[in-house]
Amino acid sequence: MNTKQITAAIVLFAAAGAAMAESPFPPETKFVSTKTRAEVTAELQQAQAQGLITNGNNYPIVIQARSPLTRSEVVSQSKSAIDSSVYAGA
Repeated sequence: MNTKQITAAIVLFAAAGAAMAESPFPPETKFVSTKTRAEVTAELQQAQAQGLITNGNNYPIVIQARSPLTRSEVVSQSKSAIDSSVYAGA
C-alpha cells in the first residue's frame, strides 16, 4: 500500500511540473522596432552632445531641479524642525 501511495505522489508531482512548464511567463511578445539603426545612433550622439549620457554607460542622467532656497535657509528650516515637536526621531 505504501509503495502505491509513493508512486501515485511521484506521478502527480511530475504531471503538475509538466503542466506548469508548458507556457512561458511572462508571455513572449515579438518586438518590432519603429526606428532605424541610424536614427538610434543619431539620438545617442545628440544625448551625448547635450551631456545626458557620460562615461559610455548609455544610462540617462536625471537632471535635478534647482531649489530656490539657499543652503542657510535649508539649515535654518532643519534646525526649526528639530527644535519643534514635528521631528520625533532619535
